Amino acid sequence: MGSSKFLPFLQLVLCSLLLGISNGQSIVPVVPGLSYTFYDSNCPGLEIIVRSHLWEVFNNNITQAAGLLRLHFHDCFVQGCDGSVLLDGSTSGPSEQDAPPNLTLRAAAFTIIDDLRALVHNACGPIVSCADIVALAARESVFLPNGPYYQIPLGRRDSVNFATRPVTLANLPPPTFNTTSLINAFAAKNLTTTDLVALSGGHTIGRGHCASFANRLYPTQDSTLDQTFANNLKLTCPTNTTDNSTNLDIRSPNLFDNKYFVDLMNRQGLFTSDQDLYTDSRTRNIVTSFAVNQSLFFEKFVDGMLKMGQLGVLTGTQGEIRTNCSATNVNNINIDLASVVRDHQEQEMLSQY
Repeated sequence: MGSSKFLPFLQLVLCSLLLGISNGQSIVPVVPGLSYTFYDSNCPGLEIIVRSHLWEVFNNNITQAAGLLRLHFHDCFVQGCDGSVLLDGSTSGPSEQDAPPNLTLRAAAFTIIDDLRALVHNACGPIVSCADIVALAARESVFLPNGPYYQIPLGRRDSVNFATRPVTLANLPPPTFNTTSLINAFAAKNLTTTDLVALSGGHTIGRGHCASFANRLYPTQDSTLDQTFANNLKLTCPTNTTDNSTNLDIRSPNLFDNKYFVDLMNRQGLFTSDQDLYTDSRTRNIVTSFAVNQSLFFEKFVDGMLKMGQLGVLTGTQGEIRTNCSATNVNNINIDLASVVRDHQEQEMLSQY
C-alpha cells in the first residue's frame, strides 16, 4: 500500500501520541503476575517505541500487520504466550517454526520483532521480554490499520524451550477445520464460541495461500462458495498445487474492520474454517451481529485477544528475558527481573494511598 493511501492512519496515530489514548480497560481478568502498568517506571516509553517503529513499517508495507498478528496467535496457541515460536531449532530437534502450520509465517515478522527488541533494549535495557514485544506488536497491527485500540497487561517472560512438532500440530487449528472442530479447539483454551468468531475476524487483514483453500476448489467445488468468487479463486489457483496467495477479505484487505463477516454472509469466505462459521447455526447469528455492528465486533475481538494473550504466560521468576529472541540466553544465564518486579510492586503500593 502506498504511503499516501496510508496517511489517514498515520495521522490517527499521531493524534494518539499527542493526546494520549484513554480507552477503558476490558473487564477480562488479568492473570497474576501481569499488569497494565508493569513497565511504567522501568520503560515508560515502551509502547511509543513499538508504535513509532511499526508506524514506519506499515507505512512502507501495511500487509506486515497481518504477519505480526498471526505470529501472536501462533505463539499463544502453542505452549502459551511465551515467545517460543521465535526460537530457532537446536540439536534437540526442529523448532515450532519448522512445523507445517508455521511454515507460512512471514520471515519479515520475525525480523520486525528482532528490530523492536533491539530498539526497546537499547532504550530500557534487557528488561522487556520478546513475548511482551510480540503481544504489543499484535495490538499495533490491529490499531494502526484502523482497528480498535486496547490496553494489554504486560509482564510475560520468555520460554527457554519450544514445543515439539506433534504439540504444535495438535494446538494450531488448520484452515480445513469445520465449526465443530474449531469450537472444541478453542474450548480447550477456555475460549468461548463468541471468542472463536471474534478472533476469526482477524482474517479481515492478511492473505491465504492456495494450499490452504484448494480443497474447496478441486476436485469438486465447495457448494458454499459464491460462484463468481470461486471463479476468481480459480484464476489465482488454476491447479490444486499452485503456489499463489490471495486476500482473506476481498472488500477491504488492508483495513481492520468488520467486512470479513460481510464476506461470510455473501459466501465469500476463503477457508473452510471461515465460511463454516456462517453455515453453522451455532455461529451464524454471531457472524451476522458482527457484520452489522462493527463496534460490537471490536468489543468482542478485544476481549478475545486479551484472553488469548494471557494463555499459559510465564511470570515472575519463570523463564527468562531473552537478549536474542531467536535463542535462549547464553549458558542459560537468566537476566534478573527482580528489580523490575520489586519496583512495580512498590509503585502499586504507593498508588493505593
